[in-house]
Amino acid sequence: MMLRSLNLLLGFSASPFRRWNPCCSISLPKIVPLFDSSITSSPQSRQFSVSLLPRYSLRVKALQVSSSGSDSYTGGEAAAAPAVASPVENYAHKPKDIFCQFCGGLTKQVIPDGDEKMRAVCTVCGAIHYENPKMVVGCLVEHDGKVLLCKRNIYPSYGLWTLPAGYLEIGESAAQGAMRETFEEANAEVEIISPFAHLDIPHIGQSYIIFRAKMKEPYFSPGPESLECMLFTLDDIPFGSLAFSSIYVTLKMYAEDIKNEKLRFHYCTINKRPGASPSDPNGFDVEHHLQS
Repeated sequence: MMLRSLNLLLGFSASPFRRWNPCCSISLPKIVPLFDSSITSSPQSRQFSVSLLPRYSLRVKALQVSSSGSDSYTGGEAAAAPAVASPVENYAHKPKDIFCQFCGGLTKQVIPDGDEKMRAVCTVCGAIHYENPKMVVGCLVEHDGKVLLCKRNIYPSYGLWTLPAGYLEIGESAAQGAMRETFEEANAEVEIISPFAHLDIPHIGQSYIIFRAKMKEPYFSPGPESLECMLFTLDDIPFGSLAFSSIYVTLKMYAEDIKNEKLRFHYCTINKRPGASPSDPNGFDVEHHLQS
């Protein structure tokens, strides 16, 4: 019985990969960080509120990113060549469940009857285990023409900069989760202004919703997951030291909107190249860019 179970466990298969055509390539600017000393530490106890969010209609427009110069994505110590567009493989998701959540039996990766995707199916009770994308929410906090970034104190991407963001919890709205994450990572109580971007990353099963927000009081300080928090002008955003492709794309779109003097709502798909690290500046392509 044990040998049969091991054979079932090791007999999993994956679907073949399919090619994606690239949309654009992005190069990185050289950065000089700026600290704003006018902002001080925040009180430890805050409460959150959510303002009414406006509705948007979408139209199709390709994402255009312009920059000068380039730096490496981790620390900016070595020069990196500008990103060259290349095909991105369509990742065939392989279910992660090995043991059944209901009876503890071994699962086997198969395509159930009437389905078209590989699922983890229990070999004992027949239960089908479904995996759904995770929702990540965060805030692009604006203050005096600058944006608030946090340097990560956790892995992955330890020591790199990010917008305050994290996984949405059961029982909270996307806006509530974004404000909570901002308080947890930057001790900043914020008010939502409007939704800014929805980014899908199919390869890793994540969807990002980023809101524009403003501080209710000019206070912030690093939370347990942050080494430090700083305000950056758009010219000084450390694009060479950002933690994730989603944050890179969000800040590029925001900088472009500010340059054009018109803030929009954005949607796009980020296609991660297999094997690329979360902070690899050349490890993704942007497709299906929509904006209001």
